[in-house]
Amino acid sequence: MSKIFKNIVSLICLVALSLPACAFTEQDADKNEQAQKYLAGTWALIAAPEIRADGSRGETFGANPQGLLIIDGTGRYSLQIYRAERSKFAAGDKRKGTEAEYRAAAIDTSSHYGRCFIDTERNVLVFRIEHASFPNWDGSEQARQFELKADVLSYRVPADASGNGTTAISTWKKLH
Repeated sequence: MSKIFKNIVSLICLVALSLPACAFTEQDADKNEQAQKYLAGTWALIAAPEIRADGSRGETFGANPQGLLIIDGTGRYSLQIYRAERSKFAAGDKRKGTEAEYRAAAIDTSSHYGRCFIDTERNVLVFRIEHASFPNWDGSEQARQFELKADVLSYRVPADASGNGTTAISTWKKLH
């Protein structure tokens, strides 16, 4: 009887000890789920300044950048950023562009898709990039400091992600 009693007490202790962990896990899951639900929607780019390695500020995508970030309820996303004023290829055929035209087309555009979520524990926005217009980002995971105020999302692309020491800042307004 004593052995059975000890086993029951051990089982009760084990269950009791696991309850707070389960509650904490459920609470975290709810917090992450709420954050993900808020991210879901269509966002329009409203600003894309950068801070260069030397500390100066610039506008890679010009004064009036254009962009769209679409995030579904599961975290799958598609993001595009463009310089508003882009030159057309003189030949009218993208296979017949000049070196300068190809360079401008690459520099004036940033796009990627994959999955994104807010890591509430580290308080960062995480992009799991499947493919990007900058191939070095393919298959990468990037954590970005972010701020979310009402319907405005702003985040910083880390300097090491650009490859040139520049910190890009993207600010988006939620459309719906």
